[in-house]
Amino acid sequence: MTEKYHPEGMLIGTPENNAILNNASLFAEAVHSRRIIEARTTVCDSEHNLIVDLPHFKGIIPREEGAVGIADGSTKDIALISRVNKPVCFYVNEIRSDGTAILSRRAVQEDCYREYVSRLSSGEIIPAIVTHLEPFGCFVDIGCGIPSLIPIDAISVSRIFHPSDRFSVGQKIFAAVKGNENNKILLTHKELLGTWEENASEFSHGQTVAGVVRSVEKYGIFIELTPNLAGLAEYRDGVREGQSAGVYIKAIIPEKMKIKLIIVDVFDAKQEPSKLNYRITDGKLTHWKYSTPKSTKVIETLF
Repeated sequence: MTEKYHPEGMLIGTPENNAILNNASLFAEAVHSRRIIEARTTVCDSEHNLIVDLPHFKGIIPREEGAVGIADGSTKDIALISRVNKPVCFYVNEIRSDGTAILSRRAVQEDCYREYVSRLSSGEIIPAIVTHLEPFGCFVDIGCGIPSLIPIDAISVSRIFHPSDRFSVGQKIFAAVKGNENNKILLTHKELLGTWEENASEFSHGQTVAGVVRSVEKYGIFIELTPNLAGLAEYRDGVREGQSAGVYIKAIIPEKMKIKLIIVDVFDAKQEPSKLNYRITDGKLTHWKYSTPKSTKVIETLF
């Protein structure tokens, strides 16, 4: 991605950003340099102006400058309310004689979309930050607060009940661009977590390893070993989705993309999202094939 535009929160705390915030002269120069700055929102007032924490000035992002689409109603005011106690990016539009700094997040988003987001093409791998989770997918910030969605079935090969099984709010992740429809970027994620062979290579016959019960069927129980790999154990009464498990690896069969498991133990435990082991974090994909070379079942993505 361009070095200028980042998901919100990636600039705050950096030496460059801190230097501008803590030096009144440098901050004032940003009126002319149009430097993107980040600081934390402390209040959304009754008129939905955002009050920003600044060391030397009183920072205000007027309501209509809070996000693209607020002025015409295409973006709801919840987009402003939800920024309280979170980083926001902005340009410094004006510093008034009373020490009030008038800021614009909207203008940063417009530039970010024109110069970065609108130019993204299918297959590009980009950084993102998880902003909120819904049953149908994970919303992420792909640059300066511009949102995009990763549908739940595109998060991982191993099926999950809810995106919170895989992500947490504020988490920094990577995603791949699937396309651009009606000025909205479409994303996918599972392709970055490796093929069946790459994931299966971490395990061997005879090991007893940790897993998570993802699906209980009459013919067996699917247990996730990694976000892109699950094995099948024989049905057992009392096992529920979401439980932790200890499983013995009975067999690994690449040509059938199967891992046969024996359940050693299952128990209830609070499950933190599984660690994401990214196989790819930059560049551009044109074709991704999860399946093994000899498998008759083909799982692939064309970009």
